[in-house]
Amino acid sequence: MTEWLQTGDDGISRCWWPGTAEDYVEYHDNEWGRPVVDDTRLFEKICLEGFQSGLSWITILRKRENFRAAFAGFDPALVAAFGEPDVLRMLDDAGIVRHQGKIRSAINNAGRALDLIEEQGSLANYFWAWEPQEIEGDRTGEFPVPATTTTSTAIAKDLKKRGWSFVGPTTVYAFMQAMGLVNDHQPGCAAGIECEAARSALVRPAYRGE
Repeated sequence: MTEWLQTGDDGISRCWWPGTAEDYVEYHDNEWGRPVVDDTRLFEKICLEGFQSGLSWITILRKRENFRAAFAGFDPALVAAFGEPDVLRMLDDAGIVRHQGKIRSAINNAGRALDLIEEQGSLANYFWAWEPQEIEGDRTGEFPVPATTTTSTAIAKDLKKRGWSFVGPTTVYAFMQAMGLVNDHQPGCAAGIECEAARSALVRPAYRGE
């Protein structure tokens, strides 16, 4: 649907949502929807999607380097070892979102991520096993992409069973979009074409099964 596309001053057609903000356009063009198989970046993405809950993504994006500094580059092994002094340190850090529940959740989820890595070999092995084989969700309504899907709901349920927090179906679907598990760029978006080519060329991580 052409109403969900915009053409920038550079003549490139892209999704409507980054607007004209240079950093947001950069994120849209070069990151969002491109397949990610690096565990550190996957852990970062799911943590930041949790922090984004109730806020705009541009707010999180513009604080991302501060988050990386506060959370040891989102290395799950390092974050899992954080203690109460780290929680207090981050609650005093104006460069990030100072939400105690979300901070504690990220630390908890780091430990759960290590459990998954031990079980599956990597976070990538786990998450890519959930890749939908067809487009999900109602895309015929007023808004062109769904907020949740059957798969995001199933992942959220499974993660919660494993002890993760701040991973509801909406947060998980935003994570799926960001990491390239789905390609939700609008038809005609130049970045979407590049994302699909990258997804087609990707060698999927191997799921270990039960």
